Amino acid sequence: MWEAMRPPRTRGFRERTARGAATGVTPGVWRPATDMPYAGFWAQPDAAAALLGADGVLIAGGEDGRRLPTDLSALLTPSTGVWTSTPPLRQARRLHTLTRLENGQILAVGGMGAGPGVPPVGLATAELYDPGSGWIPVGGLAEGRFSHSATALKDGRLLVAGGCTARDAHSLRTLRTAELYDPDSRRWTPVRAPMTDARFGHPAVRLDDGRVLLAGGALAVGRGSYAALGHCELFHPSDSTWTPTGTLATARKGHQATLLLGGGVLVTGGDMRGFRDEDWAYDPYSQWTTERYDPAAGTWGADADMPWGRSHHRAVRLGSGAVLVLGGTDDSSLAVGYQNAVLYDPGARAWSDEFPMAEGRWAPAAVALDDGRVLVLGGLTHSGAAAPVPGEDQVTATTETYTP
Repeated sequence: MWEAMRPPRTRGFRERTARGAATGVTPGVWRPATDMPYAGFWAQPDAAAALLGADGVLIAGGEDGRRLPTDLSALLTPSTGVWTSTPPLRQARRLHTLTRLENGQILAVGGMGAGPGVPPVGLATAELYDPGSGWIPVGGLAEGRFSHSATALKDGRLLVAGGCTARDAHSLRTLRTAELYDPDSRRWTPVRAPMTDARFGHPAVRLDDGRVLLAGGALAVGRGSYAALGHCELFHPSDSTWTPTGTLATARKGHQATLLLGGGVLVTGGDMRGFRDEDWAYDPYSQWTTERYDPAAGTWGADADMPWGRSHHRAVRLGSGAVLVLGGTDDSSLAVGYQNAVLYDPGARAWSDEFPMAEGRWAPAAVALDDGRVLVLGGLTHSGAAAPVPGEDQVTATTETYTP
């Protein structure tokens, strides 16, 4: 069905796709897996599932088709396909982060505790998962936030950066603050230096040298109005400072950033870019362009175009170094979750042909398993006018695995 919903391709798009076609990447196999105990989806940020031990995947929180948060939590054993119910979160959360720390613990941070129609106040609470006793509250953030990033640092701490909270009852304030969590003391410390740019919904990538790259994202500019960012910055754990780095050629939100083997970072897709620089024509569709970051030079360069534009998708690096990009939707309608997936070959800088998942989905969770497979969970299948029930988007509890 997603094929019928796609907008027509332009002549220029076909030309770009032909130049980016891959020949050295062979798609693997998708297989349906056991349904989750509850249906849910996880909008930006996408830190929604975390590995627990050698054979466990934990999910917690998320939202349903009415944008209401949940406190539900569950643990999957991938080797057996069995889900185990876990104690609920102490606070229902959506637009939160769920991150595995360097010590193996999993921390849920911030988010929103209510659905639409109430002031969009960010939560200033965090919870640590303990397999024996469930969720344990740990300290309080200095500032409540949602749609932030959370990055595990090499020294064991967790960096939480940016995000949003309420400006008033109807509009958002984008944050320029960051905080560090110490797992030994279970305390939060604000980062003194402000970020170079306020941002939310941004991907954050820990580079091989330990620095953290924040790439693009969004800025609230009015009631229900948001602008995409091209600005990027680096966090330096050694002295807790921020420095600006290369700016994306195209401002992006709803995109993904993936660390490549060898240290580069690949940015894919994102919401519509608006007016095109080359001819000032308005482009309402999600982006198919990609960019690649060189950490040594601090610059971005254009890379091979994806076969199709997408936003709110997921990108996961495989053990081979290839990048699996899956699902997503088109920002012009946000109507249908894409069923297709595609592989990126970083050596050839090229993309494979598209190949289908069992279920079309956008804003799912996706995690690379220790056995080399990729697990994809939940997501939105139909939204807005495409949803079968008026006023309620269709959310799935299905899961599937990709085997290279």
